[in-house]
Amino acid sequence: MRTSLFDIQVNGFAGVDFQQPDLTGADLRRAVAGLAAHETRRFFATLITDDVAALVGKFANLERLRAADAAAASAVCGYHLEGPWLSPEPGFRGAHESRHMGAPDLRAFERLQTAAGGNIRLVTLAPEWPGSGDFIRAVVGMGVQVSLGHTNASESEITAAIAAGARFCTHLGNGVPAELPRHDNVMQRLLARDELIAFFIPDGIHLPPAVLKNFFRAKPAGKAMFTTDCMAAAGAPSGRYPLGNLFMEVGDDRIVRQPGKSNFAGSALCPDEGVKNLQRWLGLNVENARQLFSTAIADVFQIKLPAIPESL
Repeated sequence: MRTSLFDIQVNGFAGVDFQQPDLTGADLRRAVAGLAAHETRRFFATLITDDVAALVGKFANLERLRAADAAAASAVCGYHLEGPWLSPEPGFRGAHESRHMGAPDLRAFERLQTAAGGNIRLVTLAPEWPGSGDFIRAVVGMGVQVSLGHTNASESEITAAIAAGARFCTHLGNGVPAELPRHDNVMQRLLARDELIAFFIPDGIHLPPAVLKNFFRAKPAGKAMFTTDCMAAAGAPSGRYPLGNLFMEVGDDRIVRQPGKSNFAGSALCPDEGVKNLQRWLGLNVENARQLFSTAIADVFQIKLPAIPESL
């Protein structure tokens, strides 16, 4: 027996998009079963930027589905809210819709957390918005972790966010424009902060293997962990898949593209594939690679992971 993998950023899986307001019990069961087939029995269902009222409805629906299905409730052990308090700047916002973005709003978060049954465990935000420090302190005081992502924060804004309680970087190296100042850019500013745990996407696409290796080496021990940031195309054939109000194209190269644009929009990576990539590109043994995709993360969130058969 070995420990299940754990992913803190799953937007969808096996053809299922968690962003859809009419998500059904059958949809959720298919995604849960698909992830289990890839050695992942626990994950945070991730919702991305949308109108707050729409997000309230999505969380409420997910909670209804979890209440009706014990297996789904066990697998979806929390939520990751990625937006709407991100940078609306082109390049930094990625595929998120800027029209729904704004400064962090504690009352809006409380509405969302109520709809989510208190199960929002992680919030990604851009700390350059006014009031971010007070917001971070408030939600951390509620037991919610905060990650910095889709941001162009200055050094002082990052420092203030860390002082307020932010602990993570969301998919560091991504959610930025293709062209940045050579040295003074937010990737370098975040990478240098030893206080922050950085999550990386090890698909060879979001970060080429050499870049992943350099970034991993730059972080102190225990401060680099991994996620797929996968969407509906993960665990599914090539084709067109929804991501909220958008449709993404996934070809045989497994790159998730927004039609007509060059930016990525999530990945088609499965967690167990990510573990193999860590072994191949970082030279980790299987035990260390699995730990950084499972117990190391789960321990931060105080989540117990189940054992799974060796045959999986």
